[in-house]
Amino acid sequence: MKMLTELDVSDHKEVVEVGDVKIGGEDLAIMAGPCAVESREQLLTAADHVAKEGGQILRGGAFKPRTSPYSFQGLGEEGLEYLAEARERTGLKIVTELLYSDDIELVNSYTDILQIGSRNMQNYGLLKKLGEVDTPVMLKRGYAATIKEWLMAAEYVISHGNDNVILCERGIRTFETATRNTLDLNGIALIKDKLNIPVIIDPSHGTGQRNLVSPMAKAGISAGADGIMVEMHPNPEEALCDGQQSLTLDDFSQLVDELNRVAQAVDKRLAV
Repeated sequence: MKMLTELDVSDHKEVVEVGDVKIGGEDLAIMAGPCAVESREQLLTAADHVAKEGGQILRGGAFKPRTSPYSFQGLGEEGLEYLAEARERTGLKIVTELLYSDDIELVNSYTDILQIGSRNMQNYGLLKKLGEVDTPVMLKRGYAATIKEWLMAAEYVISHGNDNVILCERGIRTFETATRNTLDLNGIALIKDKLNIPVIIDPSHGTGQRNLVSPMAKAGISAGADGIMVEMHPNPEEALCDGQQSLTLDDFSQLVDELNRVAQAVDKRLAV
């Protein structure tokens, strides 16, 4: 087996195809939706708006890992069913979080991209299992992980047979407390320069503040990100989680319009 050093990695895909959606290359992927699937009405309203504005992928958590065991944990399979209905209704692809190895078959039967959250980035048993499926995996950076550790986590998936891996920069924990996390634009630029692995930026978790999502999304695209993943909710004030960082429907419309101009400046295009 090849020994990997520094930022050296095994063969990987520079463009990951999710049906007719490409992540990497010249296209700019737009992933948006609520932090958690709360109800059928909430999700379908969000999905309709994502599709209307030209997004390609609907995000929404059916299983939610929360710091407090008393916080909303998601609707489970009911939430997955709503996501599948939204896909049928709008044509959007689905990305949703997988928490446990035991749920791979269930979640994989509904989704188009399996999201591995920050807390599970170094769950090596789970990552090995994901190497046995063909479904694209979006691997979020651990909140205290170095770039090398993040890349090696991706290697666990790739080395076990699944090279459909997308990285997601969602901010890391530093001494700074004015924002939820510190969004590492350095990491995006470095990975795209050295490796060109598909990278998505999540400015919602990266900042934790609605008013900072748009500027950091645009900064991320300028740094080389292949797309964005943002939280958007029909009524953020009523959201069961992450309402303070969720865009309104109008906010999302404005962001897409602004991203179109940024994309052109860095030779990207919105896949709309």
